[in-house]
Amino acid sequence: MKDIKLLAVLALGAFGLAACDADTGADMQAATSMPSVQEQACLAGVSNEANNGEVSVLSSEFSEANTVVMIGVGPDAAPWRCLVSNDGVVAEVMFAGSEGFL
Repeated sequence: MKDIKLLAVLALGAFGLAACDADTGADMQAATSMPSVQEQACLAGVSNEANNGEVSVLSSEFSEANTVVMIGVGPDAAPWRCLVSNDGVVAEVMFAGSEGFL
């Protein structure tokens, strides 16, 4: 009887996991992947410019010439824009939000 109850509990658990949203896999991969060379350079550049070590990548747009990386700073993730060459040399860092965030 215990074996049947155990089997039923395991089956319910498996069905519960199967009902999970399949899209979360991509989100987990993005959350756990290492930042690119360009993103690492921008994280350092923005952290230095904003004088705040709490930085995170919001988005990244690659092009043949340069990459634009949007960085969130502080607990409210105030937006900063970073222009970086594809070999990781930061060309420009600027605040991209309204002055109310500063």
